[in-house]
Parts: sequence; C-alpha cells; structure tokens
Amino acid sequence: MDITAILSPIATIGGMGLLFGLGLGIAAKKFAVPVDERVEAIKECLPGANCGGCGQAGCEAMAKSIVSGESPVNGCPVCNTDQVAAIAKIMGQEAVAGEKKVAVVRCKGNHEVAGQKFIYAGNLTCQDASLIGGGPKLCAYGCLGYGSCMIACPFGAITMENGLPIINRERCVGCGACEKQCPRSVIHLVPISSSYHVDCISKDKGKDVKSACKVGCIGCGLCVKQCEQGAIRLEENHAVIDASLCIGCGKCSLKCPTKAISNLLDEKECLEENVIPSEMASNGNQISI
Repeated sequence: MDITAILSPIATIGGMGLLFGLGLGIAAKKFAVPVDERVEAIKECLPGANCGGCGQAGCEAMAKSIVSGESPVNGCPVCNTDQVAAIAKIMGQEAVAGEKKVAVVRCKGNHEVAGQKFIYAGNLTCQDASLIGGGPKLCAYGCLGYGSCMIACPFGAITMENGLPIINRERCVGCGACEKQCPRSVIHLVPISSSYHVDCISKDKGKDVKSACKVGCIGCGLCVKQCEQGAIRLEENHAVIDASLCIGCGKCSLKCPTKAISNLLDEKECLEENVIPSEMASNGNQISI
C-alpha cells in the first residue's frame, strides 16, 4: 500500500483548512463590530423576562436601546428602583424611577351577571371568540373570559375565576403583556397609587347596558355629581375617573347604583360592605347616599 497516496490528500485538506481558518480569523478581526461593554452590564440589571413591555424584542434589545440613547434608563416597566439606579449609574445619568403601574380589569361581567348570545365552542382564546359575531357575550365591550391575558402574562400574575381574570397586584409588574393581548382593551395599566376605577367601558346607553349586564355602568352621572374634586366625567355613556384628581374618598362607589366603581387599594376597600374608609371617618367627612 502506498502511504503517500493516503497522507497526501490528508495533508492537502489539512493545509487548506489551516489557511481557511487563518483567513476567517483575520476577517473576523478586521470586520469585527465593536461591542459596548455597557450593553452586557445593563442586560445583567434587566429582569430577563423578555416580556416586551418596553416595546423592544427582549432585554438584550432593550439594553442596546438604552446604550444608544433611544430608550431612557427607566424605560423597562418591570425594573424596580434599585435596578433603575444601577442602569443609570452604568450610563452616568441620574436615576429617575417612574411610578410603578399595575393592570386592572375594566369589567365585572362574569358568568353570573353577564348575558350570553350563544354558546361558543371554538378555539378557547379571546381573539378567536371575538371573531364570531363579536363574541358570545351580549355586551360588545366586556371581557370575553377565555384567558388569553393569563397565558400572555410571563409573571403568573393572572388567574381566571368565573369567566373573569383576577390580577395579583403583588405579582403584577406592569409589563403590559396582558393589555396588548386583550382584543377588547378591557385590561388597562394604571399607576399603583390609583384607588377607584370604573369596572366598565361599555359605550351603550343605560337601558342596553342593563339588558346585557347587571353590573355595567349605565351612565347615570350620579358619581359625577358626588365627586367634589371634579375627578369623574361621562365619556361615551360611561364614567371615567381621572386618577390625578381622585383623592380616594369613596363617595362615587357608594352612590353608584350598579356598583360599577371599585377600589383598587385593599386598605381602602369599602364596596362589599359599604363601609366608609377609615381615613374619611377620622377626618369627620360625611357621605350622603
């Protein structure tokens, strides 16, 4: 057997591989894109959930966006104060943390109080259900109740109970994934300091609302008259509360005939038992019902 005939092609292929490797190494160095070390440092400060709440494709994309100046140091809605401070330090900027936001469900129309047009048996997603005659609910604005928001939440902050999403305020980080997923915009982000909000976004007139749901806002305007701060207005047949003006007195929720106004803060909760909040009692304020 001629050993040369075997070794020659091996040597040739090995030599070619070596030359190609050297060529690639030189090309990699010559055409290398400089990597800003701050990108990796900021990425380590971000939560790593890749939730998309910042508007970027993920945490790495957000880190690059911050370094490039396209996004502010507090652009991640999930980051806490310490994380924002760390990112600001890397960027040599002053840390300015915005107020945390949480998701709220602007609907109380569960299976017991909301009427149905038909029984839906298709794909169990809110998006698919909404394509069939606008959804099975009589109310064209209420929560469809198939849990697309729960599936979208990367933090496990949403559970489904009786056809409505329940949001755990402790787990909710305000990323907005659920808000983007809802085909009816029932879920909305509000500042965590917000107290009262309206559990209905129906634009129908009062008579039509009552025929579709027992707890919808009928646009009667009683809450508007009760609010001494001018924090409530009627907009397209339903009440809207301006959180920046609301002082959390609770008069609106107590006056609402359908109990369509809820209290977000547990320590001020007074809807179920119609109890006057403790801070009002201590101030000697009176509520007229």
